[in-house]
Amino acid sequence: MKLVICEKPSVGAAVAAALGVTGRKDGYIEGNGYLISWCIGHLVQLSDAAAYGEQYKKWSYDSLPILPQEWKYTVAADKGKQFKILKDLMHRADVSEVVNACDAGREGELIFRFVYEVAGCKKPFTRLWISSMENEAISSGFDNLKDGREYDALYHSALCRAKADWLIGINATRLFSCLYGKTLNVGRVQTPTLKMLVDRDAAITGFQKETYYHVRLMLPGAEAASTKICAADEASRLKAACEASAAVCTSLVKEKKTIAPPKLFDLTSLQREANRIYGYTAKQTLDLAQTLYEKKLLTYPRTDSAFLTDDMGGTAQSIIALLCGKLPFMAGVSFTPEVSRVLNSKKVSDHHAIIPTMELSKADLAALPESERNILTLAGARLLMATAEPHSFEAVMAVFSCADHEFTAKGKAIIAAGWKEIERLYRATLKKKPDSDDENELVLDVPNFTEGQTFENPAAKVTEHETTPPKPHNEASLLSAMERAGNEDTDPDAERRGLGTPATRAAVIEKLVGGGFVERKGKQLLPTKNGTNLVCVLPDSLTSPQLTAAWENNLTQIAKGNADPDEFLSGIEAMARELVKAYPFLSDTDKERFKEEKPVIGKCPRCGENVYEGRKNYYCSNKECSFAMWKNDRFFEERKTAFTPKIAATLLKSGKAKIKKLYSPKTGKTYEGTVLLADTGGKYVNYKVTISKGKELE
Repeated sequence: MKLVICEKPSVGAAVAAALGVTGRKDGYIEGNGYLISWCIGHLVQLSDAAAYGEQYKKWSYDSLPILPQEWKYTVAADKGKQFKILKDLMHRADVSEVVNACDAGREGELIFRFVYEVAGCKKPFTRLWISSMENEAISSGFDNLKDGREYDALYHSALCRAKADWLIGINATRLFSCLYGKTLNVGRVQTPTLKMLVDRDAAITGFQKETYYHVRLMLPGAEAASTKICAADEASRLKAACEASAAVCTSLVKEKKTIAPPKLFDLTSLQREANRIYGYTAKQTLDLAQTLYEKKLLTYPRTDSAFLTDDMGGTAQSIIALLCGKLPFMAGVSFTPEVSRVLNSKKVSDHHAIIPTMELSKADLAALPESERNILTLAGARLLMATAEPHSFEAVMAVFSCADHEFTAKGKAIIAAGWKEIERLYRATLKKKPDSDDENELVLDVPNFTEGQTFENPAAKVTEHETTPPKPHNEASLLSAMERAGNEDTDPDAERRGLGTPATRAAVIEKLVGGGFVERKGKQLLPTKNGTNLVCVLPDSLTSPQLTAAWENNLTQIAKGNADPDEFLSGIEAMARELVKAYPFLSDTDKERFKEEKPVIGKCPRCGENVYEGRKNYYCSNKECSFAMWKNDRFFEERKTAFTPKIAATLLKSGKAKIKKLYSPKTGKTYEGTVLLADTGGKYVNYKVTISKGKELE
């Protein structure tokens, strides 16, 4: 009996279907000589710091750095049942071999090995290594299982990545949190991501607007523009000189250009496009894609591949035919796809690109929630565009000489719309036009000028322009920046490039927002004061993507068997020691950097200083002033009224506050009334109340 361990239940079901295994049990499937089970992601993880001793349960500077000599492992609290199932299956007497069918990649290797080691399994194991979940690919993979030990180097690479992230993340987070008295999460991925937002914000804040000018010649059917001119009077002089001269065409260049169809979606590009078109956050897009995957309408979303495997040509053809009938904007469109353009097994890592599935034939698109339908349609439209013809056009550039200056007119004529016609049809169905829509580009049909052609005394005009600051990052632009970060320093063979992975980038952004270091304003992502301060206090080594690039280069060599894992981890431990040693103390000013600013409730009626909310009262910030309004004041308790910050603020501002439901101890009834701040002298504050009941006052 072979025990097959997959990474997720959905993969286990797909493997079982391909092998004809149908006997459903609790946490596994049995039949045909196989037991098929799954890990539910990371079942086993490196233990938290507290597991290494009592001294680490409380965060303190003196306990740093934390450098485990023997690493400990913990089964995820909510996954204990599934781990026990796997462990019991591994130790079953009739199981002779274990098959690692976790995702074909570094993290998939780590997930299996952690479970295998912690379960104490000693049985031989083999490795299923496939890039497609098609039945034929799975069956072929089982016919060609590899010895699991052939992937030891890949496992060591994955283990080094996990331990390195633990060593730097735990020590840096505890170090800076202890120094500043506030939880400051520091991570190899999220900290450089925050730095990119802070840098962009600084560039916007420090931007100096500049005015510049163009002189434009008004030629028959076209405008020819000068280069930038800084001074208005210089532009005016050039305009006058041009109108008194002749413009001569000195150069005419016509060039046929093509724009290749876009690639299929990986998760990051799907998140970018969904943010640009629909305004969805990266997390929302991932959640929607995951839901569609679980409904079997979309392929596996957590992928960094933009191609399909070579064996998927027939499947792609069938899905395209289905899309042409299902998507309303393709009605009546004649379309012959070039599927070979999106097939390349060598460029598929753990999973192929995201496309709709054949289950779409059974689905009623109109019955899906709008957000799910949007993502499914977007993925379908991208498959159609990716397999369409290139977009081709003729670009024309005419250069004119006038008054000893050059002027340029540009235009283009479309030769074949190609994939852009499908894009146009799809966009026509959208309620809102996407950001940075390239259809806004000015397209001119430049007249058929000839070199040497002369225009006497051409009309001219001056146009005024202003330089614009860079735009704040939105999720689409930040995801692109994360994907590219440090790539120039990263080995082309590295398994992971950029900051994070397609599956983790959304979570990184959400963690920064949830931690109060980044805030959303519409589509924009802006660093908060705490976010900017955190980047300011951290060393460059932790805020630069070069740390990730250096790690990935080392991990790639370890995975190839060309570098020593112990040597790599020794370097990481040394980095942790140096980090702690470099920050022995802070100045008093620095200690206050992350001190939370309390909202001002109002001004003190005695001394005029700010009044703040405390746990039990509203107090004057002037220590020499004794003014305080107590939340449990008998006046409010008798009238069954909570003394809220809103009431306190109103009393301080105008001396009175209207309250809709104010209980009267005299009558036992509730009225609308007005509380008056009657007396602030002495140690206690006194209040009065007027309760309105018709014309009577009580």
